[in-house]
Amino acid sequence: MLIPHDTRIALDTVVDLVNTAPESGADDGLAELTALYTFAERHDISGVGTLGDKDLRAVQDVRDRFAEIFAAPDARTAADLVNSLVAAAGTTPQLTDHDGYDWHVHYFAPDASIADHLAADCGMALAFIVVAGEQERLRRCEAPDCRDAFVDLSRNRSRRYCSSRTCGNRLHVAAYRARRREATR
Repeated sequence: MLIPHDTRIALDTVVDLVNTAPESGADDGLAELTALYTFAERHDISGVGTLGDKDLRAVQDVRDRFAEIFAAPDARTAADLVNSLVAAAGTTPQLTDHDGYDWHVHYFAPDASIADHLAADCGMALAFIVVAGEQERLRRCEAPDCRDAFVDLSRNRSRRYCSSRTCGNRLHVAAYRARRREATR
């Protein structure tokens, strides 16, 4: 699946945003404004300006709506959720070539709030996944103690874990040890 650079960045951003949600007893990764500023800086979100509690709550709401898209049982449901999210953001597509990147499209208005910026850009990235008939690539980690979101960009759509280095490796080692214990009995 060929994914343009800006869409890949938006997909990485939406995955990271969804994974800040307090799931499985974990703390909320966006519980305070400093965390939101850090998130915006980590993802090079332009035009952030001064943020307040209203922005934090709006981004948390957008995060919850993205989580619904990852949980959507089918493409029709995902499409309806994406359409609603992107429409609420008031998208304004614009061609831009900033920061050393070639021409690409921003879907948010230049003065958009950070929540609308995320909803528009990340929502459109998810829209492209649905349009390509690839909604099943929006997944949650299959490790029993992890529910992190990820986009499966493997050629054969076979990725099962958010990270093969952590969750995948940990489960493979546990299975190996269980087989070894069973063999020595």
